[in-house]
Amino acid sequence: MIGVRRQGHSKPARRGRWLRLLSLAGAATLFATAPVVAADDLPRDIGGWTLAQSGDGGGCFLSRQYDGVGHTTLLLGLDKDGSNRLSLLNDNWSISPKARVKLDFRLSGGGYVKHDAVGLASNGQKGFVTTFDAKFPTYFATSTALQVSRGDVPVEQIDLAGSGAAVAALRRCVDAVKAGPKAETGKTSRSDAIPKDPFASDHKRRTKP
Repeated sequence: MIGVRRQGHSKPARRGRWLRLLSLAGAATLFATAPVVAADDLPRDIGGWTLAQSGDGGGCFLSRQYDGVGHTTLLLGLDKDGSNRLSLLNDNWSISPKARVKLDFRLSGGGYVKHDAVGLASNGQKGFVTTFDAKFPTYFATSTALQVSRGDVPVEQIDLAGSGAAVAALRRCVDAVKAGPKAETGKTSRSDAIPKDPFASDHKRRTKP
C-alpha cells in the first residue's frame, strides 16, 4: 500500500529538487530519443513497452505510446545510481518548457499529491518530467493505472498493463549498464604485419596468404 505522500522538504532541499528537475528537462532529448538496447538478451519490446538505454549512458528507460487525444507518450527512466524520472508528453499540451507545476499522481494503491514537476518539449510534443522516491518503480510495477491531475483538472489517465514485466526488464537493463560491456571472447585475427613464419631460414617477412 503506497498511501498518500506529501512533499515536505526544507527550502534548500526543495531548491535542489527544482534544479534537478530543470536539469532533466534540459536533457529531454537524450532521455526520449536514445537507441534501443539490444545487448545482454534484453528485449526490445515487452508487452507494448519499449526498453531503451539512455542516450547519456547513465541508465535505461521504458516508453509507451497511447492512442487518443494528442497521442500521449510515457517514459519511465531508471539510472545507475537508483534515481528515477517520469515524463508524460502530448501533442496538444501547452505547458512551457521549464515551467514549474504541482501535480497529483495516483497509482493503484495510493499516490503523491502536490508533487513538483517541470515542463519540457521533445519530438514535437510538450509535457513534464518529475522524479520520485526510490520505491516508485516498484509501485509503478504493481499498479494497473496511473492518474495525473492538476488540482481539480484531470491531466491524463494511463493504462499500466504489463508494467510488472516491463519494470523487471528495466532493472535488468540498468544492471547490464552498471556491469559495463562484456569482454570479447573467442579467436582474434592475426595482424597482416606478422610474417607467416618469423623463423624462416631466408629471413624473409612472408606475410599470410
